Amino acid sequence: MSPDTWHDVADAATIPDGDIVAAVVAGREIGLVRLGEALHAIDATCTHGNASLCGGFVEPDGSIECPLHQGRFDVASGHALCEPLTQDLVVHEVRVEGGRLLVRLKG
Repeated sequence: MSPDTWHDVADAATIPDGDIVAAVVAGREIGLVRLGEALHAIDATCTHGNASLCGGFVEPDGSIECPLHQGRFDVASGHALCEPLTQDLVVHEVRVEGGRLLVRLKG
């Protein structure tokens, strides 16, 4: 797969504001998050352990909390915001074309 490959993932209108939706892109689980008008795609596995962030909570400040460890990541940047997290989350590039959410995977 080319690093320039854009994947058609979802109808952008179906991603609810302030929530995370699971998707599999090229065999990789990612989470799709809408914060107001902004759409984001993040790796869906917590970097602290094998927990799915798709069961986590999107906070009003734009962070997502791991349901197992209560660590939080900034959705837009992927930065680990508190213990026990020490490693940032991979954030993927997104764009919307014709109402479709497209994702280009990183890393």
